[in-house]
Amino acid sequence: TADAKLKVNFNNGKINQGLSVSMKMIKDEVILLKGTKFITVFKAKITPTSVSYYSPFAKNYFEGDFSLLKELLGVEMNFKQIQNLFLGQALLDLKEEKQEMAIIDNEYVLSPEQQNELFDIFFHIDPAHFKLNKQYLVNEENQLRLDVNYPSYKVLDDELIPSQINVIAKGKKSNTKIDMVYRNIVFNTTIDTTFRIPKGYKEIS
Repeated sequence: TADAKLKVNFNNGKINQGLSVSMKMIKDEVILLKGTKFITVFKAKITPTSVSYYSPFAKNYFEGDFSLLKELLGVEMNFKQIQNLFLGQALLDLKEEKQEMAIIDNEYVLSPEQQNELFDIFFHIDPAHFKLNKQYLVNEENQLRLDVNYPSYKVLDDELIPSQINVIAKGKKSNTKIDMVYRNIVFNTTIDTTFRIPKGYKEIS
């Protein structure tokens, strides 16, 4: 499990919002997010099969699949990829396929020998600690690109974890930037997964 506090800024050209976000995660099972700015702005629950969201501020809610995240980011992502993004892990399992390696600007750059049909993916690894400096997905045909950068890390419980994550998602007509800074994180603590959408809220289609 992980219990974290983050400072997050979200900007998609229409919304530019800075929030304090608490994140509770049970590995491979659930991610709970709560965003506040003086008051609770949103709560979200992400599982391997569903995304639920509600806003006490806007009095609306969403229950469904990962299409909401695609709408926010402009690219499709599954539960495992979102979990890995928060933890500084590769969006794809590097052991599943053979990887090509190059050394560029003092970084190891890995990419699958056989790239995915939907997108090309690249991983830049720091040779000092073998953690990701950045990773990105590119779909040239649909003009989609997702960049995830890890500018800095810190040691916690003998683990090297990201202290900052910068996400840039670009589409044909969209450009979303999410900057996250970990204020603190605690591993292997008890997590309360209670999540209930209040009655009387309007459903987002």
